[in-house]
This record gives sequence, structure tokens and C-alpha cells, in this order.
Amino acid sequence: MKDKLYPWMVLSVTGLGNLLSGLNLSTLNVALPEVASHFQAGAITGSWILLSFMLVNTILILVFGRIADIYGRRRLYIFGLTLFTLTSLLVGLSPNIWVLILLRVLQAVGSALIISNITPLITDAFPEKTLGIALGFNIFIVSISHLIGPALGGYLVFAFGWRWVFWFNVPIGIIGIIWAVLVLKPAPGRPPEEKIDAAGNITLFLGLSGLILALSQGGVVGWHSTPVIAAWVVFFVFLALFIWIERRTDYPVVDFTLFHNRPFTMGVISAFLNTLVRYSIVLLMALFFQVAEGKNSMTAGLQILPVAGGMLIGSPLSGYLSTKYSTRFLTTTGLLCTGLGVFILMHQIVVHASFLWIFAGQFLTGFGSGVFMTANTKSIMMTVPKARRGVANGIRSMMMNMGQLVTTALSLMIVTSRLPLYLKGALFAGAGASLGDSDVYLIALGYRTTFTVMLLITALAITVSYFRNQKNESNQYNS
Repeated sequence: MKDKLYPWMVLSVTGLGNLLSGLNLSTLNVALPEVASHFQAGAITGSWILLSFMLVNTILILVFGRIADIYGRRRLYIFGLTLFTLTSLLVGLSPNIWVLILLRVLQAVGSALIISNITPLITDAFPEKTLGIALGFNIFIVSISHLIGPALGGYLVFAFGWRWVFWFNVPIGIIGIIWAVLVLKPAPGRPPEEKIDAAGNITLFLGLSGLILALSQGGVVGWHSTPVIAAWVVFFVFLALFIWIERRTDYPVVDFTLFHNRPFTMGVISAFLNTLVRYSIVLLMALFFQVAEGKNSMTAGLQILPVAGGMLIGSPLSGYLSTKYSTRFLTTTGLLCTGLGVFILMHQIVVHASFLWIFAGQFLTGFGSGVFMTANTKSIMMTVPKARRGVANGIRSMMMNMGQLVTTALSLMIVTSRLPLYLKGALFAGAGASLGDSDVYLIALGYRTTFTVMLLITALAITVSYFRNQKNESNQYNS
């Protein structure tokens, strides 16, 4: 009986870790203006409250996946929970913005340790027959965190102040640590036969840093400024170095041979593009309700719930329909719904915007993404050999995290690029910005430009997803 219950107890352990990681980002999106305002941070510094976390988290998810294979998942998962919980406490005590950003980097290390071990822990614990149910529950927890995170973040800031957006993680983290210690069975790692690709990890980190620095500063200090040009040079140089190193090392960070598989490649690219769009909508709408409409953080959090609510409905519906319809049909239909939602938002972002139309646009964006993500994830995991699904999942997770990372910089850059200097920092000022209708009009124009770009990205995602090789995909299902 105890052996039969053990997989579900493991799922409860990883569920707490997933909830903690998901809430961390979704609560901070709403609280960002309050945090930036408290430290009097400008547009660039304010954006790095998010970017610093996502940059480090993106790179280390791949690194820690390999390290966990060597040193054991239980040990690293518990260490990650402990580090994340401790840094959550310390972030709320930050004396200035630079200490806060440094602690966010350490928090990202803990988060990467948690995320990189969740799916392998579940896969190791569950028999193949019930593994799909467990992974479905795993996605459901992520959707729940996205659903309640903005409202929770808004309430905590409104009722207790911005520090509690970080401090509320502490009791959840302590419970998660104790439960993981009690439940997870010690599992030895394997002999360290595989080496860590240090050169690949360093060049990838530096390359992405250059990209994000260029995107985040270009709209503020100018595209022809020396720092921005230098950042682009860093990006292209280290990207080339990374590809050169990866093709020559025995243990690469990214296994490029997987990209010879067309369905896998198309699935990963379309997942990246969809993440660009979905995360941009969540981030920008949370800021819009506070800055342009003067809503407090709690109200703004409630008003972006339609995106997560749409995902919560679309994801299980797609799982059910996947037994009747092809992956290409479901992913294309989902992306078309997302595109329709972005189109509505593009035309409804105005001074004194209609709540009903904004609600509909957000819901369709989330619903379409939910339908797309479930079908596309199944396609990615089923079109690679079983022995390489862990590597494939690592690449998928990295690309989706990279999508969040890039779109945070890209969206804020596009919105602020057309604003006069005195309005560039207003996007992070929250309800205290005290803007007139003419100022809101200018911000709305920036939003329309951004959503136009996101609509074009969605069209590209539809094209990529539609032309996946369906025949190869179905062959791999039975391999």
C-alpha cells in the first residue's frame, strides 16, 4: 500500500515546488510598480528586477538537469527549496535596489534547482500507465499559480506592502522542505562520467546577457548608443562561440542532433513564439491597469485573471480532444484563438478602455495558449526517443523561459521607445503616476505597436506549427 501511495506523495511534494515557483513570477508582475517606486528605480533598473531572475533561471535549468543526474535529484531539489525560501526572506529586507537584484539572482538559482527536478522526480516515481495523469496534474498546478498569482500579489501589496510578495513564499517553502525530507526516498546519483560543459554554459549566459541588455536599453538610451551596440556585439560573438563549442564537445548543453527531427524543431520554435506573446500580454496588461487606469495593484491583479482562466479551461480541453484530433489541428486552432485575442486587445487599448472587450481579448489569448501548449508539449515529448525525453524537455523548458526573458525586454522596449523622456519611467510608477488623458493616449499608442508585433509573431507561430511533419510525429508515438 505504501508503494502505491508513494508516487502520489511525490506528486504532492513537487506540486508545492511548482506552486512556489509559479507564484513567484505571477505575483511580482503586479507588484513591480510598487517595488520600483519604493526604490525610485527607473525603467531600465526596474525591468531588471524581473530580467535578472529570468536570465539566471533560464540558463541554470539546463545545467542543473545534468548535475542532478550525477548527484541525485532529492538532494538538489531540497537544496533548491531551501535556497529559494531563504532568499525570499532576505529579498524583503533589501536596503536598496542593487541588493534586491543580487538576491533575485540567488533566488533564481534556487528556482532552477526546483524546476529542473520536478518532471524527472515525477517520471521516476510513476509507472508509465499513470504518468500522463501525473504530468497533467503538474500542468494544472502551474495554471493555478498563474490564475491566483496576480490577484494574490495585488492583495498582498495593497494590504501589507510589497515586501510580502516575497515573504509569503517563506511559510510555503518551509512546509515544502519538511514534506520533501519526509517523503522523497534517497536516490543515489550515478558516477560522474559526464562532464559539465562549462565553456558552453558561460558563452550561452554571456550571449543571452548581451541580447537582453541590448533590448532593454535600446528603447531608453537609443539604438545607436555605445552600450547598446556593444551589447549586440557581445550577443553575436558569444552566440557564435556557443554554437562552435557545442558542436565539438562530448557533453553539450544543447543536443543539436534533436533539431534534425522536424516535428520536435517546429514544436520548440512555436512554443517559444507563443510564450513571447502570452507572457507579454500578462506583463503589459498588469502595468496598463495600474498606470493608465489608476487601479491599485490588487484590482490590476484581478483584471488580468482572464488570461490564466482561459488557460485553465483550454489546457484540459485540449488534452481530451487530443484523442480525437491531430496535434496540428489543435495547435493551429489554439494559436488562431490567441491571435484573435491579441487582435481585440490591439484595437481596444485606448483611453477609458472597455472592460468587456479587454476581458474577451485576454481570455481568448489564454484559452488559445492553453489549447496550444497541451497539444504541443505532448507532440514534443512523443517525437523523440524515450531515452532522450529528459534532454528534450530541458530544451523545451529553456526555450519557454527564454521566451519570457526576451519578451519582458522586448515588450517594455517597444512600449517605451515611442514615449517622450518624461513618460519612459511612468510605466513603473503604478497608480501614483498621475497621468492625464494625453499621456495615456501616448502610452496606448506604444501598447498598440507592441500588440501589432505580437500579432505578427502569432502569425509566424501558426505557420511554423502548421507545417510540422505529421507523418513523422505519428511514427514516433509508437516508438
